[in-house]
Formats: sequence, structure tokens, C-alpha cells
Amino acid sequence: MSRKLFGVRVEKSKGEITRRELLGAGALSNDFRPLNDGDYLIFPVADEMMATGEYIFEERPKKEALPRHELIGGIAIMQDDDVRSAGLLLKSRPVIHTVLHSESAVQGEYRIKEFKVLAGKDTTETLYVEYGHRFLIDLSVAYFSARLANERQRIYEIMDENERVLDMFAGVGPFPIALSDKASVIFAGDINPGAVSLMQKNIGLNKKRNIIPMLADALHLGNILPAHSFDRIIMNLPMTSDEFLEVAFKLCKKGGTVHFYTLQSEEGEMTDTLRRFTKGSIREKMVRSYSPVQHHAVYDVCCE
Repeated sequence: MSRKLFGVRVEKSKGEITRRELLGAGALSNDFRPLNDGDYLIFPVADEMMATGEYIFEERPKKEALPRHELIGGIAIMQDDDVRSAGLLLKSRPVIHTVLHSESAVQGEYRIKEFKVLAGKDTTETLYVEYGHRFLIDLSVAYFSARLANERQRIYEIMDENERVLDMFAGVGPFPIALSDKASVIFAGDINPGAVSLMQKNIGLNKKRNIIPMLADALHLGNILPAHSFDRIIMNLPMTSDEFLEVAFKLCKKGGTVHFYTLQSEEGEMTDTLRRFTKGSIREKMVRSYSPVQHHAVYDVCCE
């Protein structure tokens, strides 16, 4: 649709400077396209006092708001079963090859979600890149969230060189691979054979040589690994990780750190539970919002 509006005519060499000045003054009519007039540009403005004349401008097409989604590599995950919105999402970014609808919560011993393909390729597989590391992901086989990328980097930054690390619920390996450059060795366990298989592939993909993948129930790790042998332990199983605290503190060195992740409604919910296992410091941090009534939190606990 075209419309007659006031406009400012300037030389193209001054176009970008003028555009910024008009934006800063709140005078630019961004709903309409600037005109190309040979060696000149004409910007639509709302203020007649700034105008050099009146011109016919073409209205910009209005962009529809994209649905809320989580992006993992080339897969966008929507909470709503909306094929039309999925189509818009698929067209919005060249990187997206598949749009999925999450049809269930994380469920079962293997922590797997059910998905429905709404648009694009019929697949739950993708390649995901995080802080220079590459991961093969199959969402139908093993749970994965990109939302902990900054948290993984935080742990890496506070680590000392040559630490012995245990990830009790390693999944496809994001924490072990993110921490491997500083660790002397990382034991990475998971009860899901599909997750461990993908983890092995990701270890090879990133050429890591100090990660030991284990197909193991975390409850039994205390019978497999030496007591008090780890400087740092990752416990990222937010729904039920408190069941494994006794094992974690059995395996952690004195002065070592347990990173305990949980879902909670109020600050400090797990402090009393953690205090049963240590006299050391307990520092709590909110990782992200999870739902209107819950948030994902991490407790950095010193084993004393």
C-alpha cells in the first residue's frame, strides 16, 4: 500500500548519517520504505518542519510475530501444536530445517520427550554448536537443552587446571566436553544407552581424549569409583537429583565442589537438605525460569 507523506531528500553519501539522526530524533516513519531517487534518498518523516516536500512512499510489509520456541542447531521446538506458525518459523531463518512440537514432558528412566514434526524435514537429529564444540543431537533418543550453555561456560571458568571431574547424568556429553580442556580426566555416566552412544560420537567429533563415558546407574557409582576421588561433581538431573546426594558426597574430595541442579519454587528450598551432607559453603544461583511457579537453580556446594 502506498501513501503520501512528508519526506527528507538527501544525498546518498549522507543517507546513513541522516537515517540515524532521524531515528534519534524519533522523526523517521519506519513503517514506510525510503525512496531511491537517483543520487538521492528520501526518508519518510512525521514532522512537516523537517520535510523537503511530500512524496509517495510504499508501506513496509508487516512481519508476523514468531511463536515462542527453543532452537537447538537446525531444530526449533514449539510448545504449541500449530502448523501455520511452524511454517512461519521454518521460513524465518535459513538454519532451521525442522520444527517440532513437544508433546510430552521429560519422562521415563531415560529422560526422553515425545515430539511431532510440524514443518520441514521429518527428523529429530541435528548438529548443534556451543562455544566452539560440536554435538550430534537426537532428541528422540536423549534429552538435551541449549539453555544451559552459559552455565556450562560458568563452570569451566571457575575450574582449576587438572581437576578430576564426575558428571553423574552426562547425557550426550555437553558438560564433559565443555570442561575437558581444563580437566585431567572426566568420568561421564548415564543410564540411557542411546545418550551414551551419542556421547561417544561427540567425544570423537571434538577429539577429546580425557573423557571416560560410562553406561551406569548413578546410584551404583559409589560401588564402581573410588571414594573421595573427585574435585568436582556435576549433578544435572533437576527433577530427582536429591536421591543421589549420598553417592555424590561419598565420591567428592574434601574441599571439592558438588554442583547440584534442581527445580524449585522458592529460594533456598534445598539448603537444609544439602546441609545434611556438608559443613562447607553453599552458594545458590538461579539458572533460568522453568515455569510460572518454578525456576531451575544450581547450588555450588563445598564438600567439608
